[in-house]
Amino acid sequence: MKATLVNDVKDAKDKLNIPGELRSCHTTKIGDYFVEGHMPVEAIKKLLTEKPQIDGIALAGMPSGSPGMPGAKVPFEIFGVKKGKSQGLFVTL
Repeated sequence: MKATLVNDVKDAKDKLNIPGELRSCHTTKIGDYFVEGHMPVEAIKKLLTEKPQIDGIALAGMPSGSPGMPGAKVPFEIFGVKKGKSQGLFVTL
């Protein structure tokens, strides 16, 4: 795994075609997919197991109880993204 420091996160997210309404503070690439947000590992495992025809998954904002965030866990609505558009709900955890 290689970490890359970027000066302009907006530019990096634009290049990955992550819709503005689904953006968060963390972005990573895993293989051909992007993963946006404080993503639960279960969603990443599902992505890598099922290999859907999407560009990535996104958990918008910084929800309470998500990995790295304090507070009570709330239902996490994770969306699939393709060509800069939401493809609807990927999974709820």
